[in-house]
Amino acid sequence: MNNLFSLEHAQQLDQQDPLHHMRDQFHIPKQDNGDDEIYLCGNSLGLQPKRTQEYLNYELNQWQKLGVKGHFSGDFPWMPYHEFLTEESAKLVGAKNTEVVCMNSLTANLHFMMVSFYRPSKTRNKILIEDHAFPSDHYAVESQIRFHGFDPDQAMLLAKPREGEETLRTEDLLNLIEMHGDEIALIMLPGVQYYTGQVLDMKTITEAGHAKGCMVGFDLAHATGNIPMNLHDWNVDFAAWCTYKYLNSGPGSVAGCFVHEKHHSNLELPRFAGWWGHDKESRFRMENRFVPMQSAEAWQVSNPPILSLAAIRASLDTVKEAGGIDALREKSLKLTRYLRDLLEQELSEEINILTPADNSASGCQLSLTVNLHVLDGKTVFDRIEAAGVTCDFRHPNVIRVAPVPLYNSFEDAYRFVSILKDSLQ
Repeated sequence: MNNLFSLEHAQQLDQQDPLHHMRDQFHIPKQDNGDDEIYLCGNSLGLQPKRTQEYLNYELNQWQKLGVKGHFSGDFPWMPYHEFLTEESAKLVGAKNTEVVCMNSLTANLHFMMVSFYRPSKTRNKILIEDHAFPSDHYAVESQIRFHGFDPDQAMLLAKPREGEETLRTEDLLNLIEMHGDEIALIMLPGVQYYTGQVLDMKTITEAGHAKGCMVGFDLAHATGNIPMNLHDWNVDFAAWCTYKYLNSGPGSVAGCFVHEKHHSNLELPRFAGWWGHDKESRFRMENRFVPMQSAEAWQVSNPPILSLAAIRASLDTVKEAGGIDALREKSLKLTRYLRDLLEQELSEEINILTPADNSASGCQLSLTVNLHVLDGKTVFDRIEAAGVTCDFRHPNVIRVAPVPLYNSFEDAYRFVSILKDSLQ
């Protein structure tokens, strides 16, 4: 530990890192002086892979040369383009190929999923979410409850940390499910909590929910591309995620969705339908009788934006080149642990880490608060940003930093802590 805080040690760790070369596959933003930014904001927007421009230009050229014929011509015809993303997307979330599809945006997908999987009755109408849910999730849940004619004050069941704690305890979640399970129609929680960076025990939560007759879904915005998952084996009913954080597909890019295969053949399951979810063999007969595909694709409503899908294909190919989610997780554990060790060694009195230390309960992100009475978190955030660090601040008092294994280095972690130390003076 005595030699931990040194540039030489960080550079030595980078030399030993089998994924260090992946940094060269990304465009790293520059400071005004020409140096690389210390970019630790992949939990909010991932950096651009260098191949993204190539993939986008290819589709622009296809459109330029072929017009409408591009739907059926070229190496990546537009008509089935979303299928080119299926295999690698499925690997990221531990699903069968038939269980995933790239479509819509994250909150839109959550709404579409709740159309099918939130089926409230007079006695079973509650939705369990966490008290400090990402606002868009909270709004979506509240609006769905109102849409069905129920009162959110009565039908929203909020899971809260214990007094004086910041993160949720699995046993408390399980107790809530056991106590209120007969009233809960849907459990919808994050895979990784956006504010604290806590990884929830999705497998155990799903088992507990199903034992009480509840549907169970997850928002995987901060989980996909961050931690390995096994949604199929865990028997999760549905999940949705964005692709612009750890998957680096660009701002506002098309989202992903998972629907367990056990639901694919249920023709009685309500859904908002559109022609892109109709059986492929008869879609262009233009008949007005909806025949859903026997896959997650059945929840599609419209043909997707190809340029956004091309950016996702570039990001998925970059992840594949790195060795997939298991290789990324192996480096992530080392890199985030190194950053945590530096913070605890150098700034244990000044900085508190909200994110659990247990590997099973944490991913890339560390959520930090400032303990000093003379300085608040926003002031410190402004100082480190001015010094060349890009991370983000979440009210009321959290600085979120995420060393991403695809492009962040051990040297990034060292330099961040050095700048943070100076900013706390």
